[in-house]
Amino acid sequence: MLDKKLVLTVLAVVVLLGIGLALASGWLGGEQGESSGGSGPAQVVLQGEGSTFIYPQIQAWSEEIKKTYPWITINYNPTGSGAGQSAFKDGVVDFAGSDTPLPREVWSAMQGNVIQIPVVIGMLAIVYNIPGLEDLKLDAKTIALIYKGEIEYWDDPRIASLNPGASLPHEKIVAVHRSDSSGTTHVFTIFLHKGAPDVWTEDLVGKSVDWPVDATGRGVGGKGNQGVMEVVKNTPYSIGYVEYAYVVKAGEGVNVALVANRDDVFLKPSPEGAQAAASGAVQNLPDSPDDDWSTGYDAIIYAPGKDSYPITSWSFLLFYKQYNDRDKAEAIKKFIEWINTEGQTKIIEGYIPIPDEIRQINMKAVEMISYTG
Repeated sequence: MLDKKLVLTVLAVVVLLGIGLALASGWLGGEQGESSGGSGPAQVVLQGEGSTFIYPQIQAWSEEIKKTYPWITINYNPTGSGAGQSAFKDGVVDFAGSDTPLPREVWSAMQGNVIQIPVVIGMLAIVYNIPGLEDLKLDAKTIALIYKGEIEYWDDPRIASLNPGASLPHEKIVAVHRSDSSGTTHVFTIFLHKGAPDVWTEDLVGKSVDWPVDATGRGVGGKGNQGVMEVVKNTPYSIGYVEYAYVVKAGEGVNVALVANRDDVFLKPSPEGAQAAASGAVQNLPDSPDDDWSTGYDAIIYAPGKDSYPITSWSFLLFYKQYNDRDKAEAIKKFIEWINTEGQTKIIEGYIPIPDEIRQINMKAVEMISYTG
């Protein structure tokens, strides 16, 4: 009898140990463990939509975050900032990407259920297709006059005066712009208005613009940053504006103009130029992720300083403060935390990490997000 009792006792201990190990591993209760970063739901898919400006970086992050949180999948549809903001407002996505924050009236209407955080710094490159001509110089006024339709030819005296000695062709300029509602366009038109307010008036600033050049027959629309890049690459004597990461992606065969900054220094996009523009702009931002970010964010565009690249911008991700799915709420917290820590070491060429001061503001969002099921 003693031997039988001993055997039963040993079996009971083995079973209890097995259950304990299973619970610790997350295999009971519908959870499984991660390779690192602690336990999490079996699988969570976060659906995002919006900015094409930030799309290459989100693609990179969606791959990198799985090394830490294999249970999180990031799906992102690059429909443009306008479509992303609309989808976010309608509650049909888990997060959105936008190059500019929500307008104040939209932020107010959402009654505090909004978090907006700048996650990278980007730059708009002015790209052009003039065979054999490198290092074209342009300023805000000249670019504005091109998109107004008032400068028709590449050898116009106003362009020639910025490029002494350059062999400018007597060819009509094709001005390529976005055909969709775009945060990239919003940033571009803010730059034109700040740099040439007498030419590019405030009514021509926004995500969607009635481009004056279209009335001349020399304006062409492209969908997304990639669409604009493709039109410029395939259209001789054209000009366009794209996030610099798309220039990097395109490789050889793309000409990038030097653009005059506020101090009349001509610069191409560079990490140093973006950092210089951002350094003085941080103080204009709110100190909480759930504040209204619709004012002050544009201080980075056409910022003062001889080293500042003139078309530099933050790019934002928008989240809700409340989620009705516990697993999604937890995944969103991990996503935000990861972006502002390890994610800032995974910035691809064409973007710049955000300053430490911004990361500290962004990290407040983790504690603001809750499950409301």
